[in-house]
Amino acid sequence: MRAYLKKKGVELSGRTYLITALSYMALGLFSSLIVGLIIQTAGEQIPDNIFIGGFLEDMGALAMSLLGPAIGVAVAYALKAPPLVMFSAVVSGAAGEELGGPAGAFIAVLISVECGKLISKETRFDILLTPFVTIATGFVLASTIGPAIGSGLEAFGSVINWATEQEPFTMSILVSALMGLALTFPISSAAIAIMLGLDGLAAGAATVGCCAQMVGFAVSSFRENRWGGLVSLGIGTSMLQVPNMVRNPWIVVPPTLAGMMLAPIAVIFFNMESNAEGAGMGTSGFVGQIMTFTTMGFTMQVFILILVFHIVLPGVLTYVIDRGLRKSGRIKDGDMTIEQG
Repeated sequence: MRAYLKKKGVELSGRTYLITALSYMALGLFSSLIVGLIIQTAGEQIPDNIFIGGFLEDMGALAMSLLGPAIGVAVAYALKAPPLVMFSAVVSGAAGEELGGPAGAFIAVLISVECGKLISKETRFDILLTPFVTIATGFVLASTIGPAIGSGLEAFGSVINWATEQEPFTMSILVSALMGLALTFPISSAAIAIMLGLDGLAAGAATVGCCAQMVGFAVSSFRENRWGGLVSLGIGTSMLQVPNMVRNPWIVVPPTLAGMMLAPIAVIFFNMESNAEGAGMGTSGFVGQIMTFTTMGFTMQVFILILVFHIVLPGVLTYVIDRGLRKSGRIKDGDMTIEQG
């Protein structure tokens, strides 16, 4: 059986399913739901008498409606599915998202793709049998366990949102730390935030935590990585520091503490909020900032809050904490150098 699974490219491992597949799911989310929402939001800011506004709104709505198929293709690609399986995963993703939300789409695609790979090119009827097995498996999963998974995660996310409203100090610290670490670790914080449906103050705290990771690492590692690292880490992804974190876990302490310190202030005193699409993105492509504007409004006050809590203070606090750890010898020069591919 192990030899057969290896031959068919089926690798039963948590890393494959919870890291690789989930990370590619995030790319599917970004390529449909998140970009679509950005485009739609841009269209809504344009006066009604200008044609391009309505055009952008329609374009954005269409992109958002294709969330399920985008997850299907993304996860199938991550699992190195053969062509017929990958194309059929579009249907599995659509069914899963329709019946169980993003989480339902992920589960339906994940299992149906692996089943499709097992049957692929094993019979003379491959062109019919492989799509049928993939689609049927995905639809059955979407119909049976998809709703339970989707509603379960939504309920858990609702508890987090409610708890943050009731006890903003403690919950904002926890949400900021956990979502920030999820963004930096090889886990998809964007997928987690959307599957949980984080919103309001909880999403605001998560955004601050994620921004602290990205901006913090960009600032604290500037002496090693200079301007290229500042852009790659600050606007790209803080995951570039994962190899360095394995060698010296102390380097993740400054940005994490910065996020934990700033999140309660942001949500308690300034009621900073966001939505699920921005909660796990931080400053990556400035999606976290765009979604904060979308949630709180496009005003100068919101712009100043974003500038202060998403960019300036995370950088300053991380730098101060980092300097202290460097003086104590826990972080040394070169510990955060990004390896060039």
